[in-house]
Amino acid sequence: MTTIETTRVNVAGTPRDKAPEPEFSSTRNNGDRYWTPEFARQEWEALFPRVWQVAGRVEQIPEPGDYVTYDIGRDSVLAVRGEDEKIRVFYNVCQHRGNRLVTAEVGSLAGGEFACAYHGWRFGDDGRLNWVPDEDDFHADFQGDSPCGKRNLIEIKSDTWAGFIWFNMDDNAAPLREWLSPVAEHLDVYQMENMRRTHWVTIVGDWNWKCVQDNFNESYHLPFVHPQTLPAMNEHHSGSQFDMYDSGHARMIMPGGGPGPHYSGRPERAFQSLKPDLEFWKVDPEPYADDPSQLRIALQQAKRKLGESKGFDFSAYSDEQLTDNYHYTVFPSISFSMKPDGCIWLRGTPHPTDPQKCIFDMWYLTLFPKGSKEYWSNSMRDWVSIDHQAEHQTGVAGEVSCGPGIDQDVSIWSTQQQGLRSRGFRGEYMPWQERRIKFFHDQIDRHLAMGPLT
Repeated sequence: MTTIETTRVNVAGTPRDKAPEPEFSSTRNNGDRYWTPEFARQEWEALFPRVWQVAGRVEQIPEPGDYVTYDIGRDSVLAVRGEDEKIRVFYNVCQHRGNRLVTAEVGSLAGGEFACAYHGWRFGDDGRLNWVPDEDDFHADFQGDSPCGKRNLIEIKSDTWAGFIWFNMDDNAAPLREWLSPVAEHLDVYQMENMRRTHWVTIVGDWNWKCVQDNFNESYHLPFVHPQTLPAMNEHHSGSQFDMYDSGHARMIMPGGGPGPHYSGRPERAFQSLKPDLEFWKVDPEPYADDPSQLRIALQQAKRKLGESKGFDFSAYSDEQLTDNYHYTVFPSISFSMKPDGCIWLRGTPHPTDPQKCIFDMWYLTLFPKGSKEYWSNSMRDWVSIDHQAEHQTGVAGEVSCGPGIDQDVSIWSTQQQGLRSRGFRGEYMPWQERRIKFFHDQIDRHLAMGPLT
């Protein structure tokens, strides 16, 4: 195994220690788990109720009474900021006869209470049932006396980290930071709680949710799906580091800021690919024409020298974090692709009824330079404004863009799903560099073996 070439590190930054290799099962996955209703049922019953998931961003509910909803399978959850400033998450269902309580995606309480549209039951922002019509018509010798204060909304275990609102349907789940370890410790330095969501896209596509996480658990596809990245990063597996953790999460570190030693293209291609960064950080590429891979160190030095003057505080980042791609997959369905000035946040959620469909989310979080109201997002190739709340773009795959790079991934998943259903597919056959996929599926099997969460 080879390791990433290191450069001078001014600060510790995110740890780069190589995690021990896990033991892998001997099973070889075929296509059944990507399309059979039975496997999807097991995932709904034994996997998703046991993991920490994201309901939204804290910035969406800044004031008491503000709320956001998130649908996951047959369930919907409701996150609300109370008058006591505490954020709580509840099942989004009225405790009268099961009506969906809130249908809006985001909003703020009128009159300080949630009112069920069916029979008018009213719940406070703390989940308490405060009022029902005809309260005197509830009898102890029928189904019980007044439900007020008794038939409250069902609260779900929740917490916040990095500006995200997290929830877990398992009351006995480990605390969030413990469950996220070591991802939380690694990513705290990026201060995602200070980033703003500047792109918010949700699409529905014809693929199983695991195609998404498989894809983001390997970089083997980069030369073929993302050929434009070759002049800008060292995509070869020999230059990357792959880590798998006992918590079920995984990481890839891939050097960026210039091509790797395997690059055989013209240096002008690298210069053009990196042009926005080189111009912003005032790096003249011509001295590196004989060895474009050295642009990586030049960019690190320029960012370290000019960062403060451009409104960035890079003091907590290592030199490598100023250029390299730190990509974390959080089990089971979330990815954080970290940049010095932002994060591509990705999630593949199972479709509630069809295992051959997926609900895919792409959020881009931008770290605005101090004092800046607008910023050119190099990853998204777009100007973004700190004062403009990202509008939620929704649609079907191929009609709504998830950004230039992610659109290339999306274009592959439907054809992969078709092949996974083929009689001619004989099961996976992967190189060592794709072992994070094997690790991911072993984690799924471990959860399914627990049986349904009761």
